[in-house]
Amino acid sequence: MKLLHLLGLAGSLAVANGDRISYDGYKVVRVGAQRDLSVSKIQEQIQATITHVDEWERSDTEITVNLSPSQLAALESLGLSYETMHEDLGRSIAYESRNTPQRRGENEKRQAVDDPSWFESYHAWEDHKTWFEDLHAAYPNNSELVSTGTSYQGRDQFGIHFWGSAGPGVQPAVLWHGTVHAREWISAMVVEYLTLQLLSGYGSNQEVTGFVNSYDFYVFPFVNPDGFVHTQTTDRLWRKNRQPAPCSTNSTCIGRDVNRNWPWMWDANPNGASTDPCSQTYKGAAPADSPEMKGMHSFVDTLRDTQGIKLFIDWHSYSQYLLAPVGYNCTHYVPTLGQHIVMGREVARSIYRVDGVQFVFGPSCAVLYPSTGYSVDYAYEVGGAQWAYLIELRDQGQYGFVLPPELILISAQEQWAGMRTMLRLVDQPFWED
Repeated sequence: MKLLHLLGLAGSLAVANGDRISYDGYKVVRVGAQRDLSVSKIQEQIQATITHVDEWERSDTEITVNLSPSQLAALESLGLSYETMHEDLGRSIAYESRNTPQRRGENEKRQAVDDPSWFESYHAWEDHKTWFEDLHAAYPNNSELVSTGTSYQGRDQFGIHFWGSAGPGVQPAVLWHGTVHAREWISAMVVEYLTLQLLSGYGSNQEVTGFVNSYDFYVFPFVNPDGFVHTQTTDRLWRKNRQPAPCSTNSTCIGRDVNRNWPWMWDANPNGASTDPCSQTYKGAAPADSPEMKGMHSFVDTLRDTQGIKLFIDWHSYSQYLLAPVGYNCTHYVPTLGQHIVMGREVARSIYRVDGVQFVFGPSCAVLYPSTGYSVDYAYEVGGAQWAYLIELRDQGQYGFVLPPELILISAQEQWAGMRTMLRLVDQPFWED
């Protein structure tokens, strides 16, 4: 979900022409506050010196940018000290994908859905879809495949719904979204791991059985399938969907930021999203003017009006945050913020016990930055979700969006520990005291 500025002009043209973008020789560097320069001042200097800088991450103490060799020379001309996160981004991308299997043919033997090797590499969108079909086939009595519609390019926004002893559609809903931002590959893998633990543990693990009996789970691993496919075929660092800019903008740039397109507080804060179609946080010409968003918010509305939503989680990467509502106003605190913070603390503790990884928790805008037209705010304030979080997965910048495959499993395992804690606590009566 990290805030980004404009994609380089050459990159934009390459995308438009369908060429594969190479990041060979690019460096990802982190610049910290220094001397009498704050991060905001450093950001201003970088933007004034480097055209269309690709910003990966920004906090009060540092800014991380992806730079071509010529852009790096421009940065060095400013005399700013920096730390290199990726010495050669192209090499890091190649390493990330080294174990990725080729897309499976229709007649090839399918991998068992519980084969642990699935979590040793990243996969093509078509294979993820097949994996969910196989998951449903393995647990046909308490699951069904569902969809919120199709993407701009016509891909299915598929998901799975599963339930316990009460039957389908009876208990309060738990709703998970993954891959809203296309390049955040780890999010779908984590969502799949958690889904598998719940379905495979039902009937054999007492605690898991209790979770599944208590809630209806709805899991959508790819909110932005077009963008994800584009990261695998053309530009590994693509973020938005693949919808052209409105004709009225006279722009050839592609894509809306689906997580700035929710029809709630869409225009509430000028710093929460961009009106520039070339920006990575372009919010669209109107609320919910992307086909992906039309389906997703309608689904949230339906759950609100039927079962009610107990828990909503939007999975992203990177930077290790547990973000509660709201994103649109940094001084507006929701009535349940104290409960959300206590829950975040307990979940962060459970995650830490697995592998010593720290997650920061708190209200989204105050902890990170303003975000408008934002999933968590819609789910909480419009969808009526009792609990709503955006979770930023590993890491804190060493690899960033290009997380090596050997970190998939441990990322998923620590989130499973956190999710067990969350599901234990969401319905405890002490929250009402």
